Amino acid sequence: MKHLITTLFATAALAATTHAQTLSLKGSDTLGAKLVPQLAEAFKAAGNKGVKFEIAAEGSTTAFPALANGTAQLGMSSRKVKDDERTFCRTKGVYIKEHQVCYDMICVIVNKNSPVSKLTKDQVAKIFTGQIKDWSEVGGAPGPISIYTRNTSSGTYKDWQKLAMKGRDYPASSQKLAGNEQIAQEVAKNKNGIGYVGLAYSKTSGTKAVPVDGVEPVAANAKKYAYARPCFIYAPDKPTAEASAFMAFIESAAGQEIVRRVGFIPVKDL
Repeated sequence: MKHLITTLFATAALAATTHAQTLSLKGSDTLGAKLVPQLAEAFKAAGNKGVKFEIAAEGSTTAFPALANGTAQLGMSSRKVKDDERTFCRTKGVYIKEHQVCYDMICVIVNKNSPVSKLTKDQVAKIFTGQIKDWSEVGGAPGPISIYTRNTSSGTYKDWQKLAMKGRDYPASSQKLAGNEQIAQEVAKNKNGIGYVGLAYSKTSGTKAVPVDGVEPVAANAKKYAYARPCFIYAPDKPTAEASAFMAFIESAAGQEIVRRVGFIPVKDL
């Protein structure tokens, strides 16, 4: 009820504006490629047709400079803000507030025709750090392992290093890509490919997500899956009316149902 009242109040306040407004969001591809656009469409359909969205999903690292310099009203991030990023925003007079909007699971995917049907955390770590180089070392058909990762501006790139690789570096042979969809597409084309994607992208045609330490990468297992994480939207402490209304919608029951439908995990589920 609290979320509903907040949403209705914010929407009413927004409806009082007389001119179309633009709401710019920058940051995470994990959030910005699929989830936030669908939330935006639902928000407009809920009586906010006057709001135009500009969504730039170029990696979590890009969220905080955009908030600091005012080119984004909201910042999308698949990781927590770093101390130096928060400080940088503060030096520009921007005091950011954290909104945890959903949970995600970083899923390991291989080509659908790969004989590999499961991996251990130790095997995952050794594959993505280059210690294991051939599929035959983990029960697959002989062949060199092709590693696909996110690029360095991605929060997922850094989260994966922390969650799966104990902070170690990726091998020089790994191929860095801009987003989840690109990784899934490359793995689908390459019988020797392996990559990691958010839960919403784990059922891409031509790929399969593999259990890790016997735990299936499905929403019901988020509490025990090795690579689960929260995702955030950051807002200034004095957001625009459009930003406030959109955040209220995301956190409402209707917004969280879209979170579930797209393939993420609502906050209340964990």
